[in-house]
Amino acid sequence: MKITVLGCGGGISAGVHTTSLLVGDQVLIDAGTGVNGLSLEAMSRIDHVFVTHSHLDHIATLPLLLDSVSSWRDRPVTVYAQEVTVQALREHIFNNVIWPDFSRIPTPHKPFMRYQTLPAGGEVTLGELRLRSIPVNHVVPCVGYLVSGPGGSLAFSSDTTETDEFWKVLNACPDLRHVIVETSFLDKDEHICRLAHHFTPRLLVADLAKLRPGPSLHITHLMPGMEEEIMAEIAAHGSIHAPRRLREGQIFEI
Repeated sequence: MKITVLGCGGGISAGVHTTSLLVGDQVLIDAGTGVNGLSLEAMSRIDHVFVTHSHLDHIATLPLLLDSVSSWRDRPVTVYAQEVTVQALREHIFNNVIWPDFSRIPTPHKPFMRYQTLPAGGEVTLGELRLRSIPVNHVVPCVGYLVSGPGGSLAFSSDTTETDEFWKVLNACPDLRHVIVETSFLDKDEHICRLAHHFTPRLLVADLAKLRPGPSLHITHLMPGMEEEIMAEIAAHGSIHAPRRLREGQIFEI
């Protein structure tokens, strides 16, 4: 199983793109601006998009992706999300005002996109690949994913702050090799993180006490321009998990 980090920034700037992970060549987890780096041919091979939540930095490229590859494909792209997230996409993005409703174009019987509701805690199997949805703690309904293949598992928190179920699921996974977890702001901005339900370094390190030792830990969603400071604060708080910064273009072979 090959997982490529297309984008992992908490915002955008030159060389910084928002969240998207490519699993193999047919599955996306989130469709942030990192998708822009794919070729048209690579985008046309994507059959499945798993959306963690409705915030723009995680869905920004989805409408343009579908528009760009529609003439290259003979089957719809399946978009998996919680019902509340599907409803947000219907009402606020694919509403024929912001963007055409690709779940009904070119016809309702043969659309460019179809929705598949995946409740928190649900699981999808695609060949040897399994994706389990895990509820996390964000300001809108949000899930992380446990991605499992023959060689092991990788967990992705998406956007969250203190959470119990995510760590509980990870601790029960016997072949967990990598964990990607967010930390968005510096400790001085904890009041913002409390409002927006994100981690600061202090909050993260405290919550990591819930995770058993073993998997490698990677930090994502750092705000542009604050990356080194955030990582330095995480290191200063100390953690047996020795977190490392996630990088765009990083590849996990599992």
